[in-house]
Amino acid sequence: MLVSQGVDAALAGVFGLLIGSFLNVVIHRLPKMLERQWAAECASADGADAGAAAKDAEAFNLMVPHSRCPQCGHVIRWYENVPVLSYLFLRGRCSACKTPISLRYPVVELVTGALFAWCVWRMPGQFGSLAWCGFAAALLALALIDWDTTLLPDDITLPLLWAGLLAAIAGFTGVTLVNAVWGAVAGYGSLWAIYWLFKLTTGKEGMGYGDFKLFAAFGVWFGWQALVPIILMASVIGVIVGIALKLGKGLREGGYVPFGPFLAGAGFTAMIFGPDAILRVAGL
Repeated sequence: MLVSQGVDAALAGVFGLLIGSFLNVVIHRLPKMLERQWAAECASADGADAGAAAKDAEAFNLMVPHSRCPQCGHVIRWYENVPVLSYLFLRGRCSACKTPISLRYPVVELVTGALFAWCVWRMPGQFGSLAWCGFAAALLALALIDWDTTLLPDDITLPLLWAGLLAAIAGFTGVTLVNAVWGAVAGYGSLWAIYWLFKLTTGKEGMGYGDFKLFAAFGVWFGWQALVPIILMASVIGVIVGIALKLGKGLREGGYVPFGPFLAGAGFTAMIFGPDAILRVAGL
């Protein structure tokens, strides 16, 4: 039994490496796709050449154009795009111009592979483990997109929420449908209330609506009971990282740090160790 489970986990890890390679594309391109879409909508509203803007948006998606070196435009061949191995073979540099390739690419692939292997090893049932693999992949993409751009795209947060409801109905998450629905309500409503309280008090926006949707998705996947430990862990992670960035003078202009990556970190903690473990660590 353990041998079979180990083989399944190993295969899931390999599959996760491939998904991680795709996540790198999503993380890089999805925000740019949204920007082009918004530009086309603005051009249409302003009566400008909306056709050219829309055509430009259509020509750039997750499938086209082929991946290229941003420095020299070299088209990445298939054998230069094998997860992790190609990075090692190329010694972390473009084969054409020798420009360094970001270490993030193999790291995302390795992390995704490890998460997939863990989900299959620990989560009961074939379909249940696949559901949690999807959760992990979406959460990793959201964390890095938000860190790069301060965006949590509806294209990922909303499908994550609806997938959680379907997983609850199918019994993949161990959360009843009632608790999942109330989790969505409590997750969205609580951060929405905090947002408006902070804005009315200070005149500033402390977080975005994407954070509300992501927290609502956590309520669906873990149940409303898990929301307090998750937000507690996210806040602790945020404070630690914020202080480290301030001391290292790594804060962005205006001192703003997106909250989504810290929510994601708490979500991964809840997935791997359970929401109750967060409370135990906090001594509550």
